[in-house]
Amino acid sequence: MAAPLAEILLLGACITAHAPALAGDTMAAGRASVVNGDTIEIDGIIVRLHGIDAPEAGQKCGKAGGGSWPCGNRATEVLEAMAEDRDVECTIIRNDENEQKYGICSAGDLVLNKSMVSEGYAWAIAEGADDYSPAEAEARAAGLGIWQGAAIAPWDYRSERWAAAAQGAPGGCPIKGVVARGEQIYHPPWSPWYDRVKVNESKGGKWFCTEREALEAGWRAASSR
Repeated sequence: MAAPLAEILLLGACITAHAPALAGDTMAAGRASVVNGDTIEIDGIIVRLHGIDAPEAGQKCGKAGGGSWPCGNRATEVLEAMAEDRDVECTIIRNDENEQKYGICSAGDLVLNKSMVSEGYAWAIAEGADDYSPAEAEARAAGLGIWQGAAIAPWDYRSERWAAAAQGAPGGCPIKGVVARGEQIYHPPWSPWYDRVKVNESKGGKWFCTEREALEAGWRAASSR
């Protein structure tokens, strides 16, 4: 990984143009900060990388020689090397049911979506013309990143975490809403902080059944770092 990351950092250092986030829904551009392995923020706009799914922040994957490694945290670090505090442009493709924006994002000539798959730090999700499956096949054949050993797909990881947490949650609604330093923050079961936080209803804490419910109530998702 050292050589590819060095090339990525060199490319990012050559990017000098800076544009503010645009008001329209079709484009977001400006200095990026990385939320997790497949999500960035540009001037307050949260954008998921369209056509890919990276391991969740608390997720671990199998090593080639046995044992495990924190693939979710590593995926975040790899995306940071590509995009953190760099000028990034995202073409917004769609919004999901939670009004989450999905886009194809580039730092100069580097397409972040495809690069995360090529480096072995995200799964390809075929969505129309934006199919990074060939890049995934190459990364898998080379044993890069998540493909060096056994790895649970992030959608299965989220499903397993949700099912386990829902068993002990009031009404089967496992999303924890916690008030921290005056901020209303929610933690889905796959949040790396989920097991550490407690819902204190006397201090404004709440349980939610869906992320949309939490978002519509004015809560924001917890950071992965």
